[in-house]
Amino acid sequence: MKIRSTTAIIVCTLLSTSVISNASAANITGAGASFPAPIYSKWADGYHKATGNEINYQSIGSGGGIKQIKSKTVDFGASDMPLSDDELNKDGLMQFPTVIGGVVPVVHIQGVAPGKMKMTGQMLADIFLGKITRWNDPAIKAINKDISLPDAQITVVRRADGSGTTFIFTNYLSKVSPEWKSKVGEGTAVNWPIGSGGKGNEGVSAFVQRLDNSIGYVEYAYAKQNKMSYVLLGNKEGKFIEPVAEAFKSAASHADWSKSFYQILTDEPGAQSWPITGATFILMHKIQDKPEQAKNVLKFFEWSYSKGDQDAQNLDYIPMPDNVKNAIKVQWNALKGVDGKAIR
Repeated sequence: MKIRSTTAIIVCTLLSTSVISNASAANITGAGASFPAPIYSKWADGYHKATGNEINYQSIGSGGGIKQIKSKTVDFGASDMPLSDDELNKDGLMQFPTVIGGVVPVVHIQGVAPGKMKMTGQMLADIFLGKITRWNDPAIKAINKDISLPDAQITVVRRADGSGTTFIFTNYLSKVSPEWKSKVGEGTAVNWPIGSGGKGNEGVSAFVQRLDNSIGYVEYAYAKQNKMSYVLLGNKEGKFIEPVAEAFKSAASHADWSKSFYQILTDEPGAQSWPITGATFILMHKIQDKPEQAKNVLKFFEWSYSKGDQDAQNLDYIPMPDNVKNAIKVQWNALKGVDGKAIR
């Protein structure tokens, strides 16, 4: 079912896993979140065409990205879950945001088109807790009187790997459901009450497309590229909102990046705010064993911030504001080699 669209996202993933294989002047490696893999793939392709330099990014999930950067097996790690200042200091790391996007619930129900089904946060929590088990449950029908819902078992799909997308999703559920917060909580990996696990946003997308009467959660670029049936989600103001760039931007407007890059953007106020919004982050060591590699990482992201905003918008990510980009570049001045000399 929907083989062409599934193939498209798999191709994107392969591109993000190893963008360029030929030798060139600079070859840097990164690994982590699948949330930003589509835009990192697009940026890497553009950067290679512009400079001849290669970016090899592995979409392995935020948990894997954090683990690999801590063990110094990559030049940069990527995570949708920001690390606290204490954890960054403990491991000698710094982090900076690259883009903002949205996590969206997606369903595969016969006859239900994208944006036609409504859900509340509490309803989502109850489905993933296993309390709401059928699509014609009275709570779902009460706010979806204009669509036909089957008397069918709900098949829950969630992430099997350590995932920043999972962190954003479970952080949101913890804010809207006290029961979810007490029984499951939040994190890149949690003890799921129910559900089948897919690896990466790619795996969850493929599972939901293949399984009738299923529900999952993915970064919006995956839902859009695969033409998946996303839901309208009730936000903090009680408005049912489409997951579009303006809704992500509305939620992100409440972040105060001047205080810290540790910003969580779920369940933000605003009538137009998408409730499951999040930034994605790059992690690097403050003291670099390989300063030239670190310099090349910074060159790539500097190019991406300068030339990549339109690509990000085309994939429905929100570029970082110019003042935040400037603050990020100031933070880069703290990167040093083992000799104490600044990288930049």
